[in-house]
Amino acid sequence: MDNSHIPRTFTKKVELIIKNIPLGKVTSYGTVAALAGSPRAARQVVQILHRTDNIPWHRVVNSRGIIAIKDYDGFQEQKMLLGMEGVESDSSGEIDLNEYLWKINSIEELVKQD
Repeated sequence: MDNSHIPRTFTKKVELIIKNIPLGKVTSYGTVAALAGSPRAARQVVQILHRTDNIPWHRVVNSRGIIAIKDYDGFQEQKMLLGMEGVESDSSGEIDLNEYLWKINSIEELVKQD
């Protein structure tokens, strides 16, 4: 398999993964970190989301399927953006992962799609 289209840096891998989360699906910070090659780097994924523009940041939630943003405005914005894509959440921001979880096994699956 040709892996030449897989980015080399963790940050670029995270960006590639998040850009490929389909409309109406979510995944967790930890899953993104694991797919990018560093399973224990969920907090790094959060930092990358904070400093990167033009990626669907709202499609990333915590491992329990809950919107993890603590401030009211950010929480409401993420909830609204997900709702616009058809992703339903309850008042606490919990999302049914059985219905909305993006299922992918490896970053290689993303480069196969190109």
